[in-house]
Amino acid sequence: MSLTLREHSQDTLDVRAKKYHYYSLPKAAQQLGNIDRLPKSMKVLLENLLRWQDEDSVTAEDIQALVGWQKDAHADREIAYRPARVLMQDFTGVPAVVDLAAMREAVKRLGGDVAKVNPLSPVDLVIDHSVTVDHFGDEDAFEENVRLEMERNHERYVFLRWGQKAFNRFRVVPPGTGICHQVNLEYLGKSVWHETLEGKEVAYPDTLVGTDSHTTMINALGVLGWGVGGIEAEAAMLGQPVSMLIPDVVGFKLTGKLRPGITATDLVLTVTQMLRKHGVVGKFVEFYGDGLADLPLADRATIANMAPEYGATCGFFPIDEITLSYMTLTGRDAEQVDLVEAYAKQQGMWRNPGDEPRFTSSLALDMADVESSLAGPKRPQDRVSLGDVPAAFDASNELEVNHAQKAHKTVTYRDSETGDSYQLEDGAVVISAITSCTNTSNPSVLMAAGLLAKNAVERGLMRKPWVKASLAPGSKVVSDYLAVAQLTPYLDELGFNLVGYGCTTCIGNSGPLPDEIESAIKEGDLTVGAVLSGNRNFEGRIHPLVKTNWLASPPLVVAYALAGNMKLNLQNDPIGQDRQGKDVFLQDIWPSPEEIAAAVQKVTSDMFHKEYAEVFDGTPEWQQIKVSEAATYDWDEGSTYIRLSPFFDDMGKTPEPVQDIKGARILAMLGDSVTTDHISPAGSIKAESPAGRYLLSHGVERTDFNSYGSRRGNHEVMMRGTFANIRIRNEMVPGVEGGYTKHFPSNEQLAIYDAAMKYQSEGVPLAVVAGKEYGSGSSRDWAAKGPRLQGVRVVISESFERIHRSNLIGMGILPLEFPAGVTRKTLGLTGEEFIDVENLSQLKPGCTVNVTLTRVDGKKETLETRCRIDTGNELTYYQNDGILHYVIRNMLN
Repeated sequence: MSLTLREHSQDTLDVRAKKYHYYSLPKAAQQLGNIDRLPKSMKVLLENLLRWQDEDSVTAEDIQALVGWQKDAHADREIAYRPARVLMQDFTGVPAVVDLAAMREAVKRLGGDVAKVNPLSPVDLVIDHSVTVDHFGDEDAFEENVRLEMERNHERYVFLRWGQKAFNRFRVVPPGTGICHQVNLEYLGKSVWHETLEGKEVAYPDTLVGTDSHTTMINALGVLGWGVGGIEAEAAMLGQPVSMLIPDVVGFKLTGKLRPGITATDLVLTVTQMLRKHGVVGKFVEFYGDGLADLPLADRATIANMAPEYGATCGFFPIDEITLSYMTLTGRDAEQVDLVEAYAKQQGMWRNPGDEPRFTSSLALDMADVESSLAGPKRPQDRVSLGDVPAAFDASNELEVNHAQKAHKTVTYRDSETGDSYQLEDGAVVISAITSCTNTSNPSVLMAAGLLAKNAVERGLMRKPWVKASLAPGSKVVSDYLAVAQLTPYLDELGFNLVGYGCTTCIGNSGPLPDEIESAIKEGDLTVGAVLSGNRNFEGRIHPLVKTNWLASPPLVVAYALAGNMKLNLQNDPIGQDRQGKDVFLQDIWPSPEEIAAAVQKVTSDMFHKEYAEVFDGTPEWQQIKVSEAATYDWDEGSTYIRLSPFFDDMGKTPEPVQDIKGARILAMLGDSVTTDHISPAGSIKAESPAGRYLLSHGVERTDFNSYGSRRGNHEVMMRGTFANIRIRNEMVPGVEGGYTKHFPSNEQLAIYDAAMKYQSEGVPLAVVAGKEYGSGSSRDWAAKGPRLQGVRVVISESFERIHRSNLIGMGILPLEFPAGVTRKTLGLTGEEFIDVENLSQLKPGCTVNVTLTRVDGKKETLETRCRIDTGNELTYYQNDGILHYVIRNMLN
């Protein structure tokens, strides 16, 4: 009997007198044919298929199809990919652990063994999304914010501590440690994974999926990883392969070097704009070219982090000398670093000068052409040159709408602390935040911010009093090196005191503005701005009252805190006056490349060793949390944070046949680029909203509402907050902002949740209709779970963003695409139509599905929509009413 490719490719590698077994791509190529022109990211996929070949989920034909990709740089074939591990943050991780606990309850009810509900792959959950900037601008800010975080989130943390004990292969990085992506880059990521299997030490590429879209940051370390919904991640950690089509790979060639004064952030905003324009949704992007030889790993991480913003599945950087240097700097042991080098070179995954793999398409950038930039006012791909920011602010849609309706005015307010009076006007920068994984993993931009602060303070400049400034690094190492470089006092002087180690402003945890600022904004109907070193600036995300949000490098964040207004042209206008009243310009205080380089030299391996030595221990408060040892969770019926989810309440051991959708009503009709931030509950909870009313009825004071993100473990809150974003525009209620709709036939305007519950009581199924890129943005599982609980059965849009499409299927919601050239507008939809979707028991991946629209006058029209269930696995999940139902049934049967 001939050997399988898997058996034929087995080989050994000796590193430091230790023998590693691995699946050799060069040996496999002897049978498969030449693989030299495969992109490095595709070689990682090839090894994965080879290692998991079982002639069931992975066949020789799958492997051959991936090798054959080289011919046309495209392949229409579904493959089963198994990542080595799973990464979670607490916002998306808590509901995942709630689902695991609920799955144990379901398995117990159906007579199965609850111990089977356990991660089969290693899972790391980093608590990084819960800290809020309540306190800022003083030396007590960090301690006060952490104290409030522990108080507000005690129930959640008890639950996660239970999960840490109850589940195997599940580790929790406690609060106050860092951002999951930075902890992953600096500590968890290995580039090459190894484990003992059947008595052998087996080496293979480090790969992962994460419950946060910015999991892609780890691509900088040559680790293939991307964000998936919590639903998909749960399936992956329970042993289900990630079903995917062999991707197209877009090559991005980098040449040259950045000019002095240009930062990695400016580079990434340029790359993001170029790739969005090129079109890379659902594709891999792989960076190559001689420019990589001088591109520090932290700069690569900044680019890889933004893959969701340019729309790609991942933004991959192959392993090279810079990878090894970074691993050494961040405290990885010498044996691991040597293994990474030997393995990558042996497998053809090492980046060599002059590499030109085969790509589906490619584009190039000479880094010398990059200029100082921001992105805004509401999309990360909308890059604006520094000098053009005032014009971009004036042209923003929000401003035009508001100016058409009301005359804005300048408002005089009194500072509550000093008693001084100031004027707040359109364009005022009210939030200036150094935050988020995008930049706080990068010493060069953080040192630049500290040096700019130093130069500003020495010239007598101060931040404007209406600016809420904050510094939230991604790891404690950042605080160490800013202190060693003696830059912390200057940042503190400008109000950029440490507020916490977490995501904060970038995910909407910016906290309240001072009362007098909020009142002034409302009184003048002012359009104000936030400048943050983050990756997301979607409307309504950063702060409910801040209508324009701008992504910028950390030094520019500091600069705008000094300037105080978006209408100032920092390219030409003075940023302030010195003690002598002389104009000071941005270039006068911008640090030189030599200053920045000298500061970066102060970052040492010892800092990483020190901060990561006890990464899983946590504070005494964390360690003192007492939890039960039971295999199933002791649910507290009175909890408003953690509730037993109802997803498995009615499921049986075998799936029911898929039912056609008849007489569905449209719950919401939405435009283009509706993000998961618009759909999923995020940010603060309004008292008058359905979620606010629920909390008040359960005795929760308004001051204790916390954020939607912190209550993701409570389906009652989350289903009420679905489609409740204050900036969402449902075209069924023209001129109305926020989560409202029309209920038919009553014609009553209601909150979307209230209308959904009314339809549910009437037994009416629901549909959502939308434009292009439905579900872009973060990998929010509640953007699919919430609509499911509201009764949505089908979403019909012009196109879907990758993660959200798979999440809809994972929750048993059917994603359909309008035929080319057909939209809700060409059809003249009003939202009063009935929708029928038939023959759902005959579905096949990518098939045509007939949708019948019935107008108010009884006229019918049938559309041939495209089913966006793309793979056989996805169809199986849909037929089981969801991915987790399928997993449970597998465990039982």
